[in-house]
Amino acid sequence: MTDTSPPVTLRPATERDADFLADILLEAFNWTGEARFTREQLLADPKSAQYVADWPGPDDFGVIAEDPTTGERIGACWARPLPPETPGYGYVAPDVPELTLGVLPAHRRRGVGKALLDAVVAAAGERGLARLSLSVEDGNGVAALYRSRGFVPVGRDGDADTMVLDLKP
Repeated sequence: MTDTSPPVTLRPATERDADFLADILLEAFNWTGEARFTREQLLADPKSAQYVADWPGPDDFGVIAEDPTTGERIGACWARPLPPETPGYGYVAPDVPELTLGVLPAHRRRGVGKALLDAVVAAAGERGLARLSLSVEDGNGVAALYRSRGFVPVGRDGDADTMVLDLKP
């Protein structure tokens, strides 16, 4: 039998990962490979900055992927509930955390994103959450991963789908 798990180590995201989460947020926003946004622009914009500001909050949870040989952080996935007064891009309800996922370009298409997503979905289930949400722009190939894990479109904002995963049947 062949081991198909990605060559990564997963661990919980902590306060010391806050800057790395900002780096990964930038990767998620610049998924096309073009520098559509700078880190400074994202962190100056309240709507995007709220995904990482004051990490971790009391209801935040996430996972960091590290290269098992070097210990280098190569990706992250996290979820954070956002209030209705300041909804995020994938906002559904205040009790539905919004998920962010990103992997550094050199480590994409190797199963790292899948491992991260599965770990955060499992953590959400362990917390007794009913749903997770996210936003994904048209053309972003990661949408196929989300669909394969049960996320379904529930709304549209501009050129992006809001997707939800029901964790409780």
